[in-house]
Amino acid sequence: MKAFQKFGGIAALYMALAHLTGLIIFIVILDYISITDLAQKVAMNVDNQAVVFSTNLLMYVFFGFFLIVFSLALYNRLKAGAPALMQVATAIGIIWAGSLIASGMVANAALTSVVSLYATGPTQAALTWQGIEPVMDGLGNANGEILGGLMTLLISLAALRTGELPKRLNIFGLVVGAVGIISLVPMLTGTLGPVFGLTQIIWFIWMGIVLLRSNPVKAAATEVLRPA
Repeated sequence: MKAFQKFGGIAALYMALAHLTGLIIFIVILDYISITDLAQKVAMNVDNQAVVFSTNLLMYVFFGFFLIVFSLALYNRLKAGAPALMQVATAIGIIWAGSLIASGMVANAALTSVVSLYATGPTQAALTWQGIEPVMDGLGNANGEILGGLMTLLISLAALRTGELPKRLNIFGLVVGAVGIISLVPMLTGTLGPVFGLTQIIWFIWMGIVLLRSNPVKAAATEVLRPA
């Protein structure tokens, strides 16, 4: 049980690092967000094939597998005090993980096809990318972080009920989860999506530190109750 909690903590820290690294690569280094012209977007993917392929693995495919470990570790820790909430939260976490893994796999398969087409027909490559990109975005929750938001919100509610995790972490998780859910509203997606991503990085780091400890909440309570 304790070993599984450690794996959950490591998974949380990996997800924070992978998400942050992916944001830096796509937004800062490749400047992918600011490219609106389809031909330029395809050319960028072709010119940086290895980087894009590796980043998709890092922040989607591997992230998804670590998310499964994280979800199951939290389920084991919180299920006794909030079984129904944690069953739903874990199911949503695993669905989210599958969606992200699929998004990364589709993106890399599309990238390979586009690179092959680009050498002989840049226009055909652009049309292929235009057809596949909405599928990748949909699987990757680019149109609203409903899955990640719901998972974070339900885990935080369950942790508040059980008292197994620090209260401030749980309250922060409620805010992060609510932001993710509200980002589903089309006119708010562009603003709240990045806010959710950045705040969930903090939540993952905080959660990872907590899970790597034995049981900080109960340990603190024992210290308080211990006679001098």
